[in-house]
Amino acid sequence: MRTLAIDVGGTKLTAALFWDEVLIERRSCATDRTGGPAWMLDQIEKIAAVWLADSRVDGCGIGFGGPVDFAAQRVICSTHVEGWRDFDIVGAMRQRLGVSAVVDRDTMAGVLGEGFHGAGVGSRPVFYVTLSTGIGGGLLLDSGLFHGADSFSCEIGHHTVQPDGPECLCGARGCLERLCSGLWLERDYGKPAHELLDDPVFVRRYVRPLAQGLKTCIMLVNPARIVIGGGISKAGPKLFGPLREELGRQITPWSKARVDVVPAALGDDSVLWGALVLAQTYLYK
Repeated sequence: MRTLAIDVGGTKLTAALFWDEVLIERRSCATDRTGGPAWMLDQIEKIAAVWLADSRVDGCGIGFGGPVDFAAQRVICSTHVEGWRDFDIVGAMRQRLGVSAVVDRDTMAGVLGEGFHGAGVGSRPVFYVTLSTGIGGGLLLDSGLFHGADSFSCEIGHHTVQPDGPECLCGARGCLERLCSGLWLERDYGKPAHELLDDPVFVRRYVRPLAQGLKTCIMLVNPARIVIGGGISKAGPKLFGPLREELGRQITPWSKARVDVVPAALGDDSVLWGALVLAQTYLYK
């Protein structure tokens, strides 16, 4: 099977071509946040046209950077890019490329990718967190993805960790995303996250609200493993060492819940591999 895998993000768009479970080629471009769906679909069509010219594509999996109504297979909205409210991306892909598609939130695709091909292999439940332009989560159980009643489960980025904190794009105050995402770090401090995380003093401050959010996940879900992906996770040991120490301080003393927090094994491709799993699970039956 030849599968088109797409990661629609607030910072970049990435598309990949898989042949069965071999990643043949991937291409990326920066997201034009003013372009909305039309610009994004134009880019996908340009990239896919090269691959479609050589051979047919059997299906398409999409990880979208924002809330998705999984049952209805529609984008609910994007908090970072205008124009996506109640958008039929699956229908648009069928119309433009003539290919059947399935879509889920990018963090749900991310947990599928890491759960079946990356750092979450052999661990269930596995909780995936992306630290990127925004922050979100995904939960993979033995039975599959946990979407909740209305596809809003695992939105850890909009869990309040500082009630009197600054206002988030969602309208609430002190959200984990507002305090720890790449978008807000650069706006608040005037430097990109990777530069800020070179400073050990800054990292010790940064991991406090991050650990608060992860503590909620640990105490509520008790995952076998938490996998952290996204650009900020590339800081590696200088982030994960202090984060594990802070979690050790914050976790309820009597709790024996495991604290197993690791970086994503698939790097920038977690969502792409998850998009492949989406297509394999829901399109290839």
